Amino acid sequence: MSGRADGKVVVVTGGSRGMGEAFARRLVAEGAKVVIGDVLVKEGKALADELGAENALFIELDVTSEASWNAAVARTEEAFGQITGLVNNAGLVQRCPIEELSEADYRRVMDVNEVGVFLGMKAVLPSMRAAGGGSMVNISSLGGVIGFPYIISYVASKWAVRGMSKAAAQEFAPYNIRVNSVHPGMIATDMTANSERSHESVKHQPIKRQAQPAEVANMVLYLLSDEASYSTGAEFLVDGGYASQ
Repeated sequence: MSGRADGKVVVVTGGSRGMGEAFARRLVAEGAKVVIGDVLVKEGKALADELGAENALFIELDVTSEASWNAAVARTEEAFGQITGLVNNAGLVQRCPIEELSEADYRRVMDVNEVGVFLGMKAVLPSMRAAGGGSMVNISSLGGVIGFPYIISYVASKWAVRGMSKAAAQEFAPYNIRVNSVHPGMIATDMTANSERSHESVKHQPIKRQAQPAEVANMVLYLLSDEASYSTGAEFLVDGGYASQ
């Protein structure tokens, strides 16, 4: 029985745990070869070992480093061939009032969440172009569609990811490469599952619960698959209807 991602070679950043882990598991289950890129070495290696060497590979990847990205692309091609899918998922959040937020902390979030996406698309482009096309999925956030207080660097970075995806979609279309952004809302990960703030937020949205990471993985799988062949430069919300209010 064929899978929806058969023949795809996909790099997933921040793939060692949380949503990234869910993406990696779903993609392998659907026939893809997956490279898990992360700074969390122990967790990433354990996940790759569980998924099997024929299906997955862990690569230590600092998404803020162009050299690290170039090395990861070269290692991916060596292991599985040319890249046809990219999921820019690595990210972090710094909760702090604007008045108290340091420049260094602001820049640290932007480096991972925004510059990391730029470097990922840039590094993977030649391989994907040589493959004859592919799909890039940039994980933004509900905070890339509406604003939230006390996380200005996160919101700024996620709005940037949304815009960057649209710009790249226009540039890369001649190479048969699609670029879209995914905007998760309240997702039950280690960061939010026991968060009183997250549980309170979902009470006011149409679907009154947190999503499971697997539900976001369903959207990512769709966008990486050939089923989404006519979708590019768009944002896809997985937010329980929060933004519809």
